Amino acid sequence: MLVVMALGGNALLRRNEPLEADVQRRNLLSAVAKSVAPIARRHRVVITHGNGPQIGLLALQAAAYRDVRPYPLDVLGAESEGMIGFLIEEALASELPGREIATLITQVEVDAADPAFANPTKPIGPVYAEAEARRLAAQTSWTLVADGRGYRRAVPSPAPKRIREINVIKLLVESGIVLVCAGGGGIPVIASDGGLHGVEAVIDKDHSAALLAEEIRADALLLLTDVSAVWTRWPMSEGRPIGHTTPAELRSFSFAPGSIGPKVEAACRFVERTGGTAGIGAIEQAEAILDGAAGTIVGGTG
Repeated sequence: MLVVMALGGNALLRRNEPLEADVQRRNLLSAVAKSVAPIARRHRVVITHGNGPQIGLLALQAAAYRDVRPYPLDVLGAESEGMIGFLIEEALASELPGREIATLITQVEVDAADPAFANPTKPIGPVYAEAEARRLAAQTSWTLVADGRGYRRAVPSPAPKRIREINVIKLLVESGIVLVCAGGGGIPVIASDGGLHGVEAVIDKDHSAALLAEEIRADALLLLTDVSAVWTRWPMSEGRPIGHTTPAELRSFSFAPGSIGPKVEAACRFVERTGGTAGIGAIEQAEAILDGAAGTIVGGTG
């Protein structure tokens, strides 16, 4: 079986943890041991991951050095792909001795006319208290949005249209390599005049994961996060967990666009376009989700 695993941000950083390399290493070692490695021992695996906190930190660091203009988000996205890919490879190497593991810096084509460029919604960077968020909004051109108990910077999140390195990805998968690619949704690029150029945006990693899984003809797509399943209402105390379901049933509910909503849409789209199975749930339960014993399982029949 070919499985695409989209690791949520909690695989690297949990809420309110400092954005430090050692913290991310520790979390990844735990996440890989509990979720990725057991599946990779049984199946072919392609891994994607989030990068919201990391690219936000890189943007803050770039802005703090005044001798050069801050690097744009596409360049920072490439930097975060390499950094996080290395940390995932490092964690996997101890769990999968003898296996070939590789990270591929991945460009994802978007549409220059995508309305998302006029409506920043993708949270990146650290969480700010309300007073700090108000100060930043007044001093910068940032858009800040509510995220949990605080606020985060929001940037455009256009829809992924094409994975530029898809043929390379297919070759690596066919060679049996455990591959890390399309990290953070991939580097957003626009095709023009026969070439490519990066744009100031961060693509939703779940939507890119669904496109990736579709194009490599994966059997399953796992969207792994810090909740046990999709719930009918939020907060969870007001709803119930959804187990086995269909895209039509799942779409009958309303989900927040900045949290579980993109995962639901990505899962539904993958199932509808491929006939495969998608699972949404806690990263610690990845193997059980793949086996249909935990999480929210989206398939062709309920």
